[in-house]
Order: sequence, then structure tokens, then C-alpha cells
Amino acid sequence: MLWIPCTLFAAFMQAWRNAFQKQLSQELGATSVTLARFILAGPLAAIYLWLLYRWQPSQPLPQFSALFAIYVIGAALSQIVATALMVRLFQQRNYAVGVGLAKSEAIWAALLGTLFFGTLLSPLGWLGVAIGSIAVALLSGVPQLKGSGLLGYVSPHTLLVGMTSGLSFALTSLWVREASLLLQLDFPFAAAWVLVLVISVQTLLLVSWLAWHDRASLAGLLHRPTLTALVSITSCLGSIGWFSAMSLESVALVKTLGQVEVLFTLLISAYYFNVKLARHDYWGLALIVVAAICVMWA
Repeated sequence: MLWIPCTLFAAFMQAWRNAFQKQLSQELGATSVTLARFILAGPLAAIYLWLLYRWQPSQPLPQFSALFAIYVIGAALSQIVATALMVRLFQQRNYAVGVGLAKSEAIWAALLGTLFFGTLLSPLGWLGVAIGSIAVALLSGVPQLKGSGLLGYVSPHTLLVGMTSGLSFALTSLWVREASLLLQLDFPFAAAWVLVLVISVQTLLLVSWLAWHDRASLAGLLHRPTLTALVSITSCLGSIGWFSAMSLESVALVKTLGQVEVLFTLLISAYYFNVKLARHDYWGLALIVVAAICVMWA
């Protein structure tokens, strides 16, 4: 049951990371804000892995394969795309709507995991995924049928960006889990190795891209060291929680329980960004609790 506290910790850290990314996105472009997520996370993840081996030096080193490399590179690329799209959402809609749309990853993970990755969910697990999806829709404000209706409240472009971001996050999680299972190491060493390698690939790609195409944006991160560091630190801590949880349990259940992040997001929106909660937010929060209970019992 260690996947449960790992997931809750990850969701809490990710909510704060998103909040800091939102602030940074008001000043820098999507690619720069995406890089802020990884630029310090690599060294922190490497230190975490080193501490694990100091704690249990008898643990063997992993054996890498071509399939493992494909999973790591795929996860790195899909997470870059997912994060960049979510930053776009921050720039289009309010904070809670952006996160809520991106959290469609739970239903994507359940569908793709069942179709392509051999994931088997119990009826209670599927019920939790479904309830969690409804809860996120409520919390993001999607079902408010005011004015010109659903598409008047959330534009088709915003819905497309949000769903694509969720799909990309789901692919990231599924490939991370597959990579962790391939290493056949004890918990949490496999997750730590995957974390270090995925972040290293992401940092190398983004730094190279910005150095080639947009050096001004790269320099912009250096001019905002505190905010950049906060994004990286909370991102790394959150990733440790997510990668560890997904090495223990199916992605669909982890991501459904991880929707409690939206609860943390709303609290941050209310107390950090001074955004008032609507009536449907409370219904959404109640459903989040029901979904969490379902997946933990499943």
C-alpha cells in the first residue's frame, strides 16, 4: 500500500509546481517554463539515487536494453509535450481550469493501459476512474451551461489542448511504469533510475533547443532564479512520488487517486491566487473523495 502515500505526496508537490509554473508562464514562453521543471530536477534526482545506494549499497546496478531506452525516450518526449500544452492552458484559462483539463490523463491511462499495456481493472476500479473524471470536469468548470453553453464556456481549442495534454501525460506514465518493470530492481531503485534518465533526456533536449532557437528565453530563467528553483524542486519531489507509486500499482489507479491534486489546486487558487470557489467545486471535491475510496478498495 506504499503507492497511496507516494501518490498523495506527489499530488501535493505537483499542485505547488503548477502554481509556480503559472506564475512563471506570465513572464516566459511555454518552452522556457517547461525547462524550468527539469533544469534543477536532474541533479536532485541524481542525489536521491546516490542516497538510495548509500542506504542499501548491496543493491545491483540495472541492466539496460533497447526497449528500455525506447520507453525512457518516449516518456521524456511525451512529458515535454504534455507540460508545454498545460502551460498553454494556463495562458488561456484560469489556473484551476488548466489543471482540470490536463487531469483527463486518468481516463486516458485506464483506456490505453487496458488496450495496449495489459492492465486489468476491477469494476470498482473502473467506477473510481469514471467518478474521478466527472469530479475533475466539475472542478474545472466544464459543465457550466451558461451563456452559449459548454463550448461557449470552454472553447473547442482549449478542450483539444487540454485533452491532448492529458493524453501525453498518460503516455508518459504508462511508459515510465513499463521502463521501471523492465529493470527488475527492488523498490524504489527502479523508479529512481527511470527518473534520473528521463529527466536527463528532457533537460538535454530542452537546453539544446533553446540554445539554438531562443537564447533570450534561456537567459530569462537565469533572471528568475527563485521561481525557477521552486518549480524544479517541487517538480523533482513530485516526480519521485509519481514514479515510485507507478512502479508499485497500475497507472490508472495511481492517477485516479492522484486527482486529489485538484483539491490542493483549488485550495492554492483560493488562498494563494485569491480565486473564489463556486458551488460546483464542492460537489467535485466530494466526488474526488468517493473516487479515491473506490480505487483504494479496488
